[in-house]
Amino acid sequence: MAGPTRTRERASETEDETETAGCPECESDSLVKTGDGELMCDDCGLILEDENIDRGPEWRAFNHSERQSKSRVGAPTTQTMHDKGLTTQIDWKDKDAYGRSISSEKRSQMHRLRKWQERIRTKDAGERNLQFALSEIDRMSSALGVPRSVREVASVIYRRALDEDLIRGRSIEGVATSALYAACRQEGIPRSLDEVGEVARVEQKEIGRTYRYIAQELSLGLEPVDPVQYVPRFCSELELSEEVEQKTREIIEVTAEQGMLSGKSPTGYAAAAIYAASLLCNEKKTQREVADVAQVTEVTIRNRYQEQIEALDIH
Repeated sequence: MAGPTRTRERASETEDETETAGCPECESDSLVKTGDGELMCDDCGLILEDENIDRGPEWRAFNHSERQSKSRVGAPTTQTMHDKGLTTQIDWKDKDAYGRSISSEKRSQMHRLRKWQERIRTKDAGERNLQFALSEIDRMSSALGVPRSVREVASVIYRRALDEDLIRGRSIEGVATSALYAACRQEGIPRSLDEVGEVARVEQKEIGRTYRYIAQELSLGLEPVDPVQYVPRFCSELELSEEVEQKTREIIEVTAEQGMLSGKSPTGYAAAAIYAASLLCNEKKTQREVADVAQVTEVTIRNRYQEQIEALDIH
């Protein structure tokens, strides 16, 4: 046992001598470890130790299609699929590895394999319900035009609600829609409850009730929606200039500092500020046009508009 021990001691002494001896080129003692694990002289740049391990592929590719054809790994895992994208799929094309058509006997065999593959992907009712809920989130996300990150967050929120047994007694569509609405608010993507309700298959009242329950039970801690988040999208749909958008932001900020935002609908408040800013910048839009874009009533715009004008002392 003494032989290997002395060998390790001599090896460690040799490493210590290498680190403390200094640079053999310029005899400098300023040796540094780089982020790649190299031991380098800080003065002359000589590499003393280089034991990097290349963890990349052994092949080279010069464009995306070549990289895709040579890659031997699958797609990254995702929360938007019930199995997180880990299971395999049988291609629907009835061709072999060389692109040639397969025989009718093989074609019927592949058809049976595809059918059983789809069946075994969901082993029980719980996984089938999860698959349906995540497909609903994906459908509504596409209809609302929200980015991929929101779909991932919504899927995580739904999975958390499923683990906490919050779905019992509630519809799958209602919880899935509420998870998507919570994800939009959490990621700062402004989508009102009316907009989410238009693409959902449940009533808006149920969405709001389920959302409040999930947010409380999961301790999401979501802050009230800032009306400023709606301004760029509404101004873009109304084809208003940057000047109107900037003026709208100023109106919202000034009036919110006076406590006028409390208890008000953020979409109605933003719509009224846009209407006021369009008048001040001589790019007038009717209350009907603004109301249609913001999905609020003209009465709401008139009431918020009067309050904002009085607060700004504009007559």
